[in-house]
Amino acid sequence: MRKLKIIGQIIVILFAGAGAFFIFGWIAVNLGLTNTPGIRGNRLNVDQPAPTQYGAGSSVWHEGEEWDSLETAIKKDAELINRVAQETNVPARAIVAQLVVEQLRLFHTERAAFKEILSPLRILGNQVLFSWGVMGMKEQTAIEIEKHLQNPDSLFYPGPKYEHLLDFKTTDHNKERFDRIANEKNHYYAYLYAGLYLKEVQTQWQKAGYDITSEIGIWSTLYNIGFVHSEPKPNPAVGGAAILIGDTTWSFGGLAQEFYESDKLLAEFPR
Repeated sequence: MRKLKIIGQIIVILFAGAGAFFIFGWIAVNLGLTNTPGIRGNRLNVDQPAPTQYGAGSSVWHEGEEWDSLETAIKKDAELINRVAQETNVPARAIVAQLVVEQLRLFHTERAAFKEILSPLRILGNQVLFSWGVMGMKEQTAIEIEKHLQNPDSLFYPGPKYEHLLDFKTTDHNKERFDRIANEKNHYYAYLYAGLYLKEVQTQWQKAGYDITSEIGIWSTLYNIGFVHSEPKPNPAVGGAAILIGDTTWSFGGLAQEFYESDKLLAEFPR
């Protein structure tokens, strides 16, 4: 009986700890505590020891096993991404630009997961805690995307043809939303939410008289910083979260633009 009592106490403590962890996570996300510090511009050189994965002094993002794995994984989803591009009227390469940056960030920060799982299997990293899915979508952002689709008075409202793209099939919207975006086997909804976000901020800027369709660095910066920071203006700056690759710190928007203008995956996703 004493052993059972001790085991019971341990279980209670573990559940209490898990509950506290998830409560803290919810608070952190909603207060913006999980946001990554941002920088302006495309990249900043940082003073640190020479990296090992690329060789001394290299800052090339498309070399090494990280890019090889990522390129292979993205090609597997080419059909899905191109389908979403047609449904959202957002260029497939613009969607992939966000995917590339988000995945490179994961590949270079979650080294154990990359070495043990992602690289051997040539698969994309799928997030399930503070951000969801292969596109790193936050729950609140996903909810806002859904609301803008249904609100003709919203500055982000893209039009009636998009209203039903995210219609739910069950009454438990929270569960269905998570299951859609964080689905490990089918990334369709992860890409769809991302494509619709890009469409909605594009719409907002167009209504204000600015076309950012060809400004991939700006468009990607807006994807990274969220609706609340999307403020149409004549001279926006490329920036966003700081992402360290090799000996170079890139901004989210700067690295997305770098990919978009490169020849990588150009056959699958032309400019």
